[in-house]
Amino acid sequence: MSECFNIFMVGVGGQGIGLLAQVLAKAALNAGWAIHACDTHGLAQRGGMVSSHLRLGQAYSPLVPDGQADLVLALERTEAARAAVTMLKDGGSLAWYDAAWQALDVRMGQAKPVEASELKTSLNARKAIGYKVYRADLADPRMQNMVLLSAVLNADLIPRLSLDHVKTALSELLPAKALEANLALLQ
Repeated sequence: MSECFNIFMVGVGGQGIGLLAQVLAKAALNAGWAIHACDTHGLAQRGGMVSSHLRLGQAYSPLVPDGQADLVLALERTEAARAAVTMLKDGGSLAWYDAAWQALDVRMGQAKPVEASELKTSLNARKAIGYKVYRADLADPRMQNMVLLSAVLNADLIPRLSLDHVKTALSELLPAKALEANLALLQ
């Protein structure tokens, strides 16, 4: 059976999960991967959870099965903790942007915000590696996705994916002004 690498991306509506998923899908194609992808955008307008599934290689469904994500990318701490418990496979990697956008259930008082120590507990339970990402001088919080992507590339978390693949994907997706701003965050 061919190699399959599963990526689950999660955040809160308005954080840029859609662009992150598009960039990774195009970059993976540029790197020679077969891709299978699925997005949920319905809750984005209400501040709810937004997720994307990306399977690289041999797969029969675009959905990453529960507990089978090789890599979870999260743009919000609460959603990172949830995905670590439900989606991350044992020995996988979790990279999250350390922001607390307060998921809908937290804002409604139905759940408590997640603290960093809770993420550590979840990672230890899965024997997973965690990558906490944050950039204090980020002028536009909508670009947290590129800061996270930069960290993922620097840690070499996605097989066969390079900075050049990502730059090409961004140039195919973004107009010149947005392209320049996004490329500046990939270091």
